[in-house]
Amino acid sequence: MKHVILSFITSVTILFFPVNAFAQKARMRDFGIRTGVMKTGPLNAITDVKGVSVGHVTLIAGDSVRTGVTAIIPHPGNIFREKVPAAFWAGNGFGKLAGSTQIKELGNIETPVILTNTLSVAAGIEGLITYTLDQPGNGNIQSVNAVVGETNDGGLNDIRGRHVKPAHILEALKVAATGSVAEGNVGAGTGTVCFGFKGGIGTASRVLPASLGGYTVGVLVQTNFGGVLQIAGVKVAERLGRYSYRNHIEKKSGSAVTDGPADPGFSDGSCMIIIITDAPVSERNLERLAKRGMMGLARTGGIASNGSGDYVIALSVAPENFIRDTPLYKPVYLHNDDCSPLFLAAIEATEEAILNSLFAAETMTGKGGRTIEALPVEKVVKMFPIVKNVE
Repeated sequence: MKHVILSFITSVTILFFPVNAFAQKARMRDFGIRTGVMKTGPLNAITDVKGVSVGHVTLIAGDSVRTGVTAIIPHPGNIFREKVPAAFWAGNGFGKLAGSTQIKELGNIETPVILTNTLSVAAGIEGLITYTLDQPGNGNIQSVNAVVGETNDGGLNDIRGRHVKPAHILEALKVAATGSVAEGNVGAGTGTVCFGFKGGIGTASRVLPASLGGYTVGVLVQTNFGGVLQIAGVKVAERLGRYSYRNHIEKKSGSAVTDGPADPGFSDGSCMIIIITDAPVSERNLERLAKRGMMGLARTGGIASNGSGDYVIALSVAPENFIRDTPLYKPVYLHNDDCSPLFLAAIEATEEAILNSLFAAETMTGKGGRTIEALPVEKVVKMFPIVKNVE
């Protein structure tokens, strides 16, 4: 997976860093911590689903620009001409998901998915429209349902400056590739906050046993929400003394707890969850699959607060069900009973993708000198006596 960082050294200079300049950060499983019972794919990433590619553009400038773009391309063909079944689910609708009503109405998606910050959704739409109009074979189209999701990175980023431009969307699409996916402070996760720690991009996958179809379910998340963090069932947030509303919950004898976080980053926020599978699933069962993404979020301790925009998009990229311009459409779909293993896979992969975003993220200082600390991995792994020591 290619990754581009745009760092503005002067008003006219942009530096492009090659992908191999950034080593893959340690992930949760690198410390021996496991969640779920299903096996991961070879990469434990959304790109374990054949044909899926991901690209990041990261914008870091001066002391206040901390944002970016993440592009997810479902398959290498012309997606407008070979649409894929799709559905979405709003776990909590305090957010913006451009293109969602047409997904709901028609049950398919006709563009890649772009993730960025709240005030850059328009730039995402414009970039996706340009990308789609420029694809070979699209010379006569006059309508594009651009799908763009967001979370609000205004705690670390000068979000009002609207630094993401359509050109950045096109760059993220251009560099998108299969293979390992960069996580943490990259792309659309550059300036995000999760459970009061530095959040970001995370990904994971699950592969069903051959006896259950052998299908792959991949997930990518943009984490920017709050709650009471749990990892593999361990009450991490409580042990660290860092969780939503602690300063109220632990208030004693009329005196507030002064060392507990009152920062909204511990409660409000958003999470974008993208689920892709190669199983031949109908748009109706894809909506059911999307709902399970919220169950994965809940397993991490997320609370889908009032101010949280928690959206899940679920896609099936089974080639036999690509929606082409033909008089008849004869899809092949799994029975309802055969979808339950996919539901479990989606829950587990979503949970692990969220946790991977935290393990990979690094401490960041941004707008107004605000610093968001990374998850204290050294302390966390000591809560799991059977895992590897942190060097």
